[in-house]
Amino acid sequence: MRPKTNGILESSLYVSDVPRSVLFYQQIFGFTVISEFGERGCAMHVGTRQVLLLFKKGASREISSPHDGDGELHLAFAIPTAELANWESFLQKRGIAVEEKRKWEAGGWSLYFRDPDRHLLELATPGTWSVY
Repeated sequence: MRPKTNGILESSLYVSDVPRSVLFYQQIFGFTVISEFGERGCAMHVGTRQVLLLFKKGASREISSPHDGDGELHLAFAIPTAELANWESFLQKRGIAVEEKRKWEAGGWSLYFRDPDRHLLELATPGTWSVY
């Protein structure tokens, strides 16, 4: 019998400037720092039992930690359908370009934009997946 999981607890992004990224995620999403790892990075609270780890690129290698990565990654954040237009306006007012707005077959919508390290962020409404 397969052991159970309770979903994804944390996701990691690797960034060139941790304070800049923290400020971005605080200002855009309202996430709060719940733990700091010195110059290596920090953990941000993003939702019920959900953590976003921001690690400085290359900083973990110095302490022989397996936490390191590179390249442009993708994260999607769930939003209520009623907030889609508010998010479009909020991003526009802050000069953040929406790279794509997509309607999905099941009726959901996605907005795609970039963070300061060019990670692709998605705001997704219900109806983007069969499970959401």
